[in-house]
Amino acid sequence: MIFLRSLLIQFISLQLLSSAYGIIPLDYCANLEPFQQTLNVAPPPNFSTRLKDLRTVPTAPTVKNEYEEEFDFVIVGSGPAGSVIANRLTENSNWTVLLLEIGEVPINTTEIVAIANSFQMSDYNWGYLMEPQDNAGLGLNDRLMNWPRGKVLGGSSTISACVHSRGNRKDYDRWSEAGNPGWSFEDVLPYFKKSEDFLVQIQDPEYHSQGGLLGVQDVPYRSGSSEAFVQAALEFGYEYIDYNGREQVGVSFSHGTMRRGRRSAAFNAFLEPFSYRENLKIYTGARATEVLIDHTTKRAHGVRYDKDNEYHIVRARKEVILSAGSFNSPQLLMLSGVGPKDHLEQLQIPVIQDLPGVGQNMVDHAIFYGITFTLNESIAIPFDQIGVNEQVMEDFLNGEGILTTLTGAEALAHIKTPYTIEPDPTIPDVVLIFVGAEALAHIKTPYTIEPDPTIPDVVLIFVGTSNNANNGTVFKELVNVRDDIYDAIWGQIPDGAPAVSIVPMLYHPQSIGYLRLKSNSPYDVPLFYGNFFTDLNNDDIKVLTSSIRVIQELLTMPAWQRYDAQLIEPKIPGCEAYRYDTDEFWECLLRHIGATANHQVGTCKMGPDSDPDAVVGADLRVHGISGLRVADTSIMPGQVAAHTAIPTFMIGEKAADMIKESWG
Repeated sequence: MIFLRSLLIQFISLQLLSSAYGIIPLDYCANLEPFQQTLNVAPPPNFSTRLKDLRTVPTAPTVKNEYEEEFDFVIVGSGPAGSVIANRLTENSNWTVLLLEIGEVPINTTEIVAIANSFQMSDYNWGYLMEPQDNAGLGLNDRLMNWPRGKVLGGSSTISACVHSRGNRKDYDRWSEAGNPGWSFEDVLPYFKKSEDFLVQIQDPEYHSQGGLLGVQDVPYRSGSSEAFVQAALEFGYEYIDYNGREQVGVSFSHGTMRRGRRSAAFNAFLEPFSYRENLKIYTGARATEVLIDHTTKRAHGVRYDKDNEYHIVRARKEVILSAGSFNSPQLLMLSGVGPKDHLEQLQIPVIQDLPGVGQNMVDHAIFYGITFTLNESIAIPFDQIGVNEQVMEDFLNGEGILTTLTGAEALAHIKTPYTIEPDPTIPDVVLIFVGAEALAHIKTPYTIEPDPTIPDVVLIFVGTSNNANNGTVFKELVNVRDDIYDAIWGQIPDGAPAVSIVPMLYHPQSIGYLRLKSNSPYDVPLFYGNFFTDLNNDDIKVLTSSIRVIQELLTMPAWQRYDAQLIEPKIPGCEAYRYDTDEFWECLLRHIGATANHQVGTCKMGPDSDPDAVVGADLRVHGISGLRVADTSIMPGQVAAHTAIPTFMIGEKAADMIKESWG
């Protein structure tokens, strides 16, 4: 037993060392084969794969037109919603379910949340890139913004940072008010609670439950810098809250979607433990290429998919459920003849149902990486220990230590900014993410278009490290930032100097994007138009700028002054014309290094028939098509004040109950 534990430590050490530098020594992997069988892990993916290379188009396989198998339900996509639905439907032993997933089984080291960024640079990621923009991404190579999406069992929950957040109650009340009965906060709260095993120490217990399949806990590791962030927010006047409970504007250490310090995700919570069920089949390496819909009756009756470069057709006796995410669900609908008529006709796709909203209404949280400050004491996360210290590995196996951090997102401050587009004071505008994410502050900024004081505008995500870790190797690859931009900011940090970051994330952006098919081939990557910072009144920029002012005030609090916190002046190429610290200066920086939080929603918007942009109704059935539902982030009619994984688990739980009710 001690010998196996030692082997496991060595194996994790190898992968961590490789992850830190973006490279797996593939010639060494052959030596691990005896250990991989013992440890139940697969060979690691090639971390040196460039995202652009992941867009390679395979050769189309030979077409087949006959059914090969039949199931009651066919689900496309194994992310949070798809995995939950597959699990809940197969609770009925009389129903058969097929789950199609293009990705493969994840290796065990995906459970180490601290190195999640490395998996976002592997073939566990689709490698999507936003089309170049004129208003954002100006400091990126070729102005291309990476949009990581999970291409693995468990979907994006397998490669995410595991920050557990639900959103504000009024986000969901607005869904209901927009013509979606059954989706108010009181309606969906039972489904949030159904999934979770909530073991966070400071909580509002009436909003939580224990015993669910998805683990939630306090992140075991906390750096001294995250303690300073939380203390500074308290000194500033924010209250310490359970941001998944009664209130959301305030500060908190991050809640982690974890169990015993390891990632708790769609695959290892909802699929892997139930693989023994004979009525559940999971096909990996299976790319869904078309939903089969009868052109006369407009009923979905099956799915065509490509596995091992050969087409297969499977029949769905009851329903087809798309849970392929905000990019792939609308892509599949359009390839199947459901979408904007003009666009489909242009690509010579026979139109079955004209739904102009398919691919529209795409909303993503915007974040800003440019707030980094130095300290006079080493209280940041010591990421240089990863992969070189055997004690670190031992700690992880015991459910503690540095490897349990949420890629550094240690704390959150959900805030209302001085300039807010959300008038409700209970709804935060921005989350300030302390990177290291251990703590969160959900705040209202002075500038807001949301007057409700209970709704945060921004979350400040505190990261207990800096983007110059490992000489910026991972950060530059992940964000695709230009070298000259990187050097102008993080190159200023002296070698070995303690530095940390606060990342503001805009909760309710006004800028709306969309996606379009590139061709009528399922192998061509769609065209993604994020339209960041294009809203008519420039509100998105103004709220984020206002959140920067809040951060500057936080740095004057005694908790930070104790460490002589000094903000690095980010004087980047392209912004020389603007005087430092003016609003115009910060707008220029936001347009250069503002980025995606990878929380795209809305591309198959939920709404009534009377809404011309709606794709599905409140029952998640596609308008005009029977036997077909969509259940994933794409159905969200608006963005939520949360990281979107947990709302997607909720959507899966609610969808499963609606499907069960429909079929008895």
